[in-house]
Amino acid sequence: VQLQASGGGLVQAGGSLRLSCTASGGTFSSYAMGWFRQAPGKERESVAVINWSGGSTYYADSVKGRFTISRDNAKNTVYLQMNSLKPEDTAVYYCAADTYGVVAGIIGPHEYDYWGQGTLVTVSS
Repeated sequence: VQLQASGGGLVQAGGSLRLSCTASGGTFSSYAMGWFRQAPGKERESVAVINWSGGSTYYADSVKGRFTISRDNAKNTVYLQMNSLKPEDTAVYYCAADTYGVVAGIIGPHEYDYWGQGTLVTVSS
């Protein structure tokens, strides 16, 4: 399974970005998908996760109400819509796939089986 993340860039505080992550190989529609981020000098942080069907989503408290994770299984793609961005959202964002598919909340990076390469999001103040 290969995951290709895209959509990062430079945006002013209060702005929006939409990240995309497209999978090739494997059975995307059976995987739970997550977004993580890692800022310089900090640990990788789970941002959001969506189950295989898209029927369940979970968010870190730091992004709840501002970020939305969604998926299109026909396109093998998961999205992260980021609104009301803050400078503290600046990080490299990664997508990841959990082949188990069912999630009951935010899960840690060790639960994921495949990772994308990351896309940089920079929010200026």
